[in-house]
Amino acid sequence: MDKLTELSYALDTFYFLISGALVMWMAAGFAMLEAGLVRSKNTAEILTKNVTLFAIACVMYMLCGYNIMYPADAVNSIWPGMSFLLGEDHTAVDVLKSEGETYYSAMADFFFQVVFVATAMSIVSGAVAERMKLWAFLVFAIVMTGFIYPIQGYWKWGGGFLDEMGFLDFAGSGVVHLCGATAALAAVLLLGARKGKYGTNGEIHPIPGCNMPLATLGMFILWMGWFGFNGGSELKISDIGEANAVAMVFVNTNAAAAGGVISALVTAHLLFGKADLSMTLNGALAGLVAITAEPLTPTPLLATIIGAIAGILVVIAVVSLDKIKIDDPVGAISVHGVVGIWGLLAVCLSNDEASLVTQLTGIACIFGFVFVASLITWFIIKAVMGIRVTEEEEYQGVDFSECGMEAYPEFTGSTSK
Repeated sequence: MDKLTELSYALDTFYFLISGALVMWMAAGFAMLEAGLVRSKNTAEILTKNVTLFAIACVMYMLCGYNIMYPADAVNSIWPGMSFLLGEDHTAVDVLKSEGETYYSAMADFFFQVVFVATAMSIVSGAVAERMKLWAFLVFAIVMTGFIYPIQGYWKWGGGFLDEMGFLDFAGSGVVHLCGATAALAAVLLLGARKGKYGTNGEIHPIPGCNMPLATLGMFILWMGWFGFNGGSELKISDIGEANAVAMVFVNTNAAAAGGVISALVTAHLLFGKADLSMTLNGALAGLVAITAEPLTPTPLLATIIGAIAGILVVIAVVSLDKIKIDDPVGAISVHGVVGIWGLLAVCLSNDEASLVTQLTGIACIFGFVFVASLITWFIIKAVMGIRVTEEEEYQGVDFSECGMEAYPEFTGSTSK
């Protein structure tokens, strides 16, 4: 390996690691966003979920998830086979190769991939907030991060049948976001709505979050982290062409988020007569989710339009899910599921290699597999240990019943003066 190749290898590895660190920082964004959008009596528990799910994702992906998603020897294009622990028998352990040329460390690849699986699981935590048992959620996290996510991830990013048929998903509108939202939908359907959310005559009772500044901080952290999410997915930066591609990805990612903010704000104002901050925050995230499927080929103007359409869709989706009594406290199913589908379809607007039929097939396969696998897993967990706290525990808040502490004891009068 000559000096120039060594320098390129070091630069690409460093870029990959920094991108992974930015995606890891998104865990803080999800934690702050969800902590701000739930009621104060449930804050400590949602933070516990976010911290622990990240740790579980890291361990499970190391134990088996990475080997399933990127198998050394796949059984076939649908079933990758089972392999445990990172070891020397795995082709990506020492040096990752592309067309015979080494270009970054395989451990950098693992680190980048492991923070993605944690992102998918974070989507679930917000949708089931305020009424799910902590330990039931964590048991599901083991199955989700170790098996469900890697299997469908293999179909696209590991060289499985979706990749073979030409399904396009640059950084994970489907593999990450639709996957997480689908698992969340299965959980919410079994779990039911929060007490008091829906009236007997069909009326909807809004349950506002406790800390909108915190939720706004979470959105901005996610926005920042998304540059690593999409930019790192280019995989390389050490030559002029790749550097220009990464710059375009950054610009389009930012443009889509901006478009989502503006359109969500306007749409909410037209529907409600007021500027709705929670909808505006979700508009930014919707734009980011939508552009994730293809942030390289659109022009910045088209990226802004894709994000703007996502911002409109997310407001309509949140309202629509409420009307059919699917209770999602943070709008995760709408942001990551409905908009994830839009992002996968929007690939056809700028990428000549995309096929609408193929994109629809990929959407159906990811949704179908993840929904069925998640529903079965949730059913088993429900039968064995239950998934919902008691009505009294929900009324008091799951901070106390699940964690034995509160996030804001001074304000709730739980501490002695």
